[in-house]
Amino acid sequence: MKIVVIGGTGLIGSKLVNKLHEQGHEAVAAAPNTGVNTLTGEGLAEVLKGASVVIDVSNSPSWEDAAVLKFFETSTRNLLTYEAAAKVGHHVALSVVGTDRLSESGYFRAKIAQEKLITESSIPYSIVHATQFFEFLKGLADISMVGDKVHLPSVLFQPMAADDVASGVGKIAVGQPVNGIVEIGGPEQFRVDELVRRRLASLKDPREVVADPNARYAGAKLSERTLVPGNNARLGATRFETWLTQPAAQLPSAHPQPAGVAVVAKEKETQKKAS
Repeated sequence: MKIVVIGGTGLIGSKLVNKLHEQGHEAVAAAPNTGVNTLTGEGLAEVLKGASVVIDVSNSPSWEDAAVLKFFETSTRNLLTYEAAAKVGHHVALSVVGTDRLSESGYFRAKIAQEKLITESSIPYSIVHATQFFEFLKGLADISMVGDKVHLPSVLFQPMAADDVASGVGKIAVGQPVNGIVEIGGPEQFRVDELVRRRLASLKDPREVVADPNARYAGAKLSERTLVPGNNARLGATRFETWLTQPAAQLPSAHPQPAGVAVVAKEKETQKKAS
């Protein structure tokens, strides 16, 4: 089966392509650096020829509210238009657990708009809501600095290894379209501030982590369970302590998942306004 992975050269996309190849599928990485641009439509007709499934794990290169909305709306419209012409039978999109509860954030309003376009199209689809990645915990600390301390809300979340994200998305992609949302997450729940504190300790990073009820996430105020998936979520197998022993944990930072990138821009923007 030919499966085209939009954003296929990134953290999740490259893992997806490898996993699908291992399963015997013809997996094609599509990204601007491979000659495929979903914003302009360049290369889409060619890469989608004969494709059964398209998996979109791409992300906006800009995090300003209007720019990120334009990216997801334009990119998704182009994808769906070219997919319809190529008779693609399954559109899979990676999104974020809690998206519908985070409309205060410009980034998540853009993700909501993306999902609306997908659900209203004629192409069978599956939308995958994933939780935050272990790989981005250090990055979350980096962009949550207030003075010399890390300020994070002490709410629940259920992060997962990027490798488990790729596995989860891949399984959904080769199955029948669900025409709805599937949630995936890690096997354990933590407090955001607690787990970031543990991650920094594993890196021998001396920064103090402060539980701050006013700290925001991608510009949005969080409630206790905003970032937690429901009871029917499909859970990855990798526990945090196991992940710490793996090569990915030896890298102090990594490309974040959709929510993570948005946090970077929003927190920096908030800090600039406050200073």
